[in-house]
This record gives sequence, C-alpha cells and structure tokens, in this order.
Amino acid sequence: MKILVSYDTDVRTSAVMDLALKKAKQSGASVFLLKTCDSDAPQEEIIEVEKKLSYHKEAFDQQGVQCEVHVLIRGLTPGEDVVRFAKEKAVDEIIYGIQKESKVKKLVFGSNAQYIILEAHCPVLTVKSI
Repeated sequence: MKILVSYDTDVRTSAVMDLALKKAKQSGASVFLLKTCDSDAPQEEIIEVEKKLSYHKEAFDQQGVQCEVHVLIRGLTPGEDVVRFAKEKAVDEIIYGIQKESKVKKLVFGSNAQYIILEAHCPVLTVKSI
C-alpha cells in the first residue's frame, strides 16, 4: 500500500503527520511526503520546505515506515500537482491537510482540497487544522 501525504501552506502539520504515521504503521504502507511550490518560489522557501519535509521523514524512518520526500515545482496548481503525482506513483490513499477558508476565497481562488477530492483516482482523507 502507498499513502500520499500533502497539506496546504498554512496548515499545522502535526495532526496530518500523526494520522499518516498511524495509518502507515497499521497497514504496512510506504509514504510519500509531498509539498508543491510555485514555479517562481524563492530558493529560500524551497530550502525551508525541504527541511520541514526531512524533519517529518525522520519521524517516519524512526518508526520503521518507508518514506520518500518530494517537493514539486511543475507550474501546476497544488491540487493538480497532488492528483497527478498520486496517479504517477499509483498511490492507494491521499491524506490532505486543510484549513477553513471563507466562501468568497473559495469562489475566487478555488479550493485545492475540493479539486483533489473530485479528481483523485483513490480515496482522499482530509484532516482539518484547528
């Protein structure tokens, strides 16, 4: 089994990572930790994202869960990136961390979570940040 874990930029990641680690240990799954970045993201931001993902990877490694880290900079929306990566790697489940957004923001900018839920080829579990 393969699990893909991703989250929106401002989401607190502890609940997302804790749930993913628990599910991976129970099922013997391998995990892909994924973060998407804009194509014009500054190098410092990309380095910071890589550090955060590496930190989380260490927690998975310590628990004996096979884990890979990926930072995607492909010029797609985050939702498109997650769905495409999930298909490319034939993942069995996506765990996606979300935060509450206003209806106006969703109307104007769209919702990555909504796109992932509607377009993914596999089950999607969303984890709301508090």
